[in-house]
Amino acid sequence: MRRRVALGAVVLAAAGASGAGWWLRDTPARSAGGVPTGSATVTRTDLTTTTAVPGTLGYVGTYSVHRPGGGTVTWLPRPGQVIVRGRPVLAVDNRPVRLLYGDRPAWRSLALGVTTGPDVHALERNLVALGHATRAGLTVDGRFTGATAAALRRWQRATHQPVTGRLELGAVTFQPGPLRVTTLGATVGGPAIGDAGGPLLSGTSPVVGVALAVPVTESHLVHLQDAVTVTLPGGDTLPGRVTELSTVASAPGANEPGRGDQLPSVAATVTLGRQAAGAALDQAPVEVHVTTGSADGVLAVPITALVALAGGGYGVYLLDAPARRLIGVTPGLFSDTLVEVTGDGLAEGMTVEVPVS
Repeated sequence: MRRRVALGAVVLAAAGASGAGWWLRDTPARSAGGVPTGSATVTRTDLTTTTAVPGTLGYVGTYSVHRPGGGTVTWLPRPGQVIVRGRPVLAVDNRPVRLLYGDRPAWRSLALGVTTGPDVHALERNLVALGHATRAGLTVDGRFTGATAAALRRWQRATHQPVTGRLELGAVTFQPGPLRVTTLGATVGGPAIGDAGGPLLSGTSPVVGVALAVPVTESHLVHLQDAVTVTLPGGDTLPGRVTELSTVASAPGANEPGRGDQLPSVAATVTLGRQAAGAALDQAPVEVHVTTGSADGVLAVPITALVALAGGGYGVYLLDAPARRLIGVTPGLFSDTLVEVTGDGLAEGMTVEVPVS
């Protein structure tokens, strides 16, 4: 039997017997106190409890495209368009600015003689990914060598660029991955400068996910790679997984209206398992249900079968013996209308008494 219970209190409401009708199997009788009763079967099952965390469904990541230097914008993508590695993000002076994947922006031109750096490493990694070099022929180590220049020339030739073996500053933009365009900060025919000095265009990744702000009092419930379920505004549920989880809590803005009494929170991202199902619900409010406890292969009865004992603790009335009898039990995990129970003489398939309305 595997059993996991999260730290912290979980408050559960005991549902009435009408919510668990499949447990009831006998014609209602009356207890000694005159309460109408029925019966339920002790079942061996898996139980889980969850807690709901509010979040916002949308596209993951925030990308900004800047380009040093002047020039005239001659082509821009449309909002909603997804641009992948090696494809143009925009064009300046009729020359495409292409997308390469990297974790920091370009800050210099790259050619033989430059010092080793992460920008060279990112260029080499992209040239291999685009098929213009192999790892056997090009060592991806951040050093600009003759092999790097040869692979760069092959890429330039294949994409109809000037074949120089030199990557000019402004010829590419490094972004974390595929770019989904959201906002244009420049116009075709205008200068290659974003509005008010901002980016030429902005975007996100094409990955649909949920942004969470988990209160610090509940942060112990959420773990990286946890499987979760996401409830959409219409009530449908989708599988998801926690793919990002900050290690630092942030406080709400002190001057923001209505936020002065909010607790600090930990940022997390849940990626949807079925991307297409959430793609049309950008910025929709959702609930993420995180499993806070689980117990596999345990004995369970309806919560309403529990009886408070005069000396403390709980019991259940067994109906299998010739006479109705009360035995003590220890409750475990509560889950919806069921509760895990253990006790001497309790076994799967036995019948317990439950009240009915």
